[in-house]
Amino acid sequence: MRIGVVGAGISGLATAFWLQRHRPDWHLTVWESAPNAGGTLHTEIVDGFHFEAGCNGFLTNKPATLELVHASGAEHLLLESSASARKRFLYNGGLHRLPESPPAFLASKLLSPLAKLRVAAEILIPARRDGVDETLQAFGYRRLGRAFTDTFLNAMTAGIYGSTPEKLSVAAAFPLVAALEREHGGLFRGMLAKRRGDAGPGGVLTSFHSGVSTFIEHLQRSVRADWRLATPVSAIERAGAGFLVCDANGRTELDQIVVCTPAHAATRLLAPLDASLSALLGRIEYSPIAVVGLGYHALSHPLDGFGVLSTSGSKLPVLGILWDSSVFPDRAPAGAKILRVMIGGQREPASVQLDDKALVELARAGIRQAMGVDATPDVRFVKRWERGIPNYGPGHLERVAAIDAAVAALPGLHLNNNAYHGVAMNDCCAQSAQLAQRITAAYS
Repeated sequence: MRIGVVGAGISGLATAFWLQRHRPDWHLTVWESAPNAGGTLHTEIVDGFHFEAGCNGFLTNKPATLELVHASGAEHLLLESSASARKRFLYNGGLHRLPESPPAFLASKLLSPLAKLRVAAEILIPARRDGVDETLQAFGYRRLGRAFTDTFLNAMTAGIYGSTPEKLSVAAAFPLVAALEREHGGLFRGMLAKRRGDAGPGGVLTSFHSGVSTFIEHLQRSVRADWRLATPVSAIERAGAGFLVCDANGRTELDQIVVCTPAHAATRLLAPLDASLSALLGRIEYSPIAVVGLGYHALSHPLDGFGVLSTSGSKLPVLGILWDSSVFPDRAPAGAKILRVMIGGQREPASVQLDDKALVELARAGIRQAMGVDATPDVRFVKRWERGIPNYGPGHLERVAAIDAAVAALPGLHLNNNAYHGVAMNDCCAQSAQLAQRITAAYS
């Protein structure tokens, strides 16, 4: 069996690993347009500071990433976040610690007493089960009230998707939240039912020593394949019952192919194969994100926590500020500190197009406003993702169902990326393991 994987981000790497684990006798080829694997999972080292270009880890409340780590023999690379990472802050006209318990929520000044009563009334709100694809904003206004939605849910969507509640489908972006209402009649009822059941803890944020790239490099080394890095694929075509993968070096014939590129890249690659599938893929929206990393050899702020999220109403010029060297102390040299700032998203997409100097100044303005820090950074890092995070807007589930149906009509073709069924590292690892199992089981 000749099988290929196009795209070596975490979805492609995990798929390749599990395919080889199940069927080491298959001939595996992996294409990646960049010179290194990992996609957005990449650590850039600048003068001893380790800046993450994308996400900095995963939560251990789901097993998929940990299973991949253990199966690939990478346990020695694991690094749990420090205890201070449990402290998170929200900027909404001032800096507030996010409440972590009901008493802390009642004492918080983020909401008025009336707004807190509205949240408590959620248990009285009748469930909606008409199947309407509701935005997170509409869902939040209906169940928890306007103030809670515009504060807590607004900040949460900025941190996860770089988006806003009115631009996300609750069923697509937060399926577990939608399921609480559908299955239990409400959020509080659902959480109480799960507390009585077997629900586990929220998990611990975990990464890897020296950054996520150490795991990416380990995972790549553990996969025996014909690696074609820095080799963009120009098209994928049918060849009888199989496929032809076209790149600058010619054409490679395959029996099966797994396309793990972002949807906007898959749109171009699959156009010769199925124009309607290509059009569907092209309708998946992305949020642009700029990541600005700032390193300080001497910063007086204690950075005692995970970082700061902002709300749209706060008018902060950044989405959030991560205190990376407090979360994972090995990210900065001894005595030094790192701030990593997220800019753009669905709030201010045009800001991602600013030049490096302007982005650094925008990041510093956000830090100054939210944290009162005006120190000049010693080291700077800038990374733009013009199409950074898939935006699961209204209609996403219907669109993905149509994509899945189109792919099913093309035997031997498979799609796997965070554009479809979950954006987090755990989601990517879970989908990859399941797909590899389905592919290999069909030939067992």
